[in-house]
Amino acid sequence: MKNKVTNILVCGVGGQGVLLFTDILGEVAMNAGQDVKKSEVHGMAQRGGSVVSQLRFGPVVYSPLITETQADFIVALEKLEALRYIHYLSPRGRVLVDNLEILPMSVLTGEREYPQNTVERLRKRTKRLYIVEAFKLAQELGEVRVQNIVMLGSLSRFLDFPEELYEEAIKKYVKVKYHEINLKAFRLGREQLKVSKSRNNYE
Repeated sequence: MKNKVTNILVCGVGGQGVLLFTDILGEVAMNAGQDVKKSEVHGMAQRGGSVVSQLRFGPVVYSPLITETQADFIVALEKLEALRYIHYLSPRGRVLVDNLEILPMSVLTGEREYPQNTVERLRKRTKRLYIVEAFKLAQELGEVRVQNIVMLGSLSRFLDFPEELYEEAIKKYVKVKYHEINLKAFRLGREQLKVSKSRNNYE
């Protein structure tokens, strides 16, 4: 990771904290001495629409945009959103996805059906698929809004940054009264991926 640019695409729907996720991770990378570029699309975010943010970091980064088939990681806070952006994944890339369904407006109004067998379809695209029950774990913590931080903890398993940098960045971007719950979520996410890898052996 030290000598190359790392490309991370984070996706979800409005209200899931996609932008906070990349703000925190970008801060971590920058404090580790990396050049960082970031872009985001969130046109219908406040109405539960799709939200995507792209983060790139490395010794030198010239563009904030990830081209198709070049994402080292796709982190999806909702299953359909993972499927929506899977074409960005590189041949050796990894997908971390929450096993969560949020019905889009087109499904709620009956115009379309929610895609079936989403996880199986993702698995056909990559063997490097990691299911993280982030929303469920956030519920157990008593605060569903930390779902994104659970996912960040899981992703951190693959990155070389010290855990302390994540904790400092979380404290910078989250209000003081929410520090403790977010740090718990981060650590739980790290532990969850460790358990998932040993049980499912996806690699």
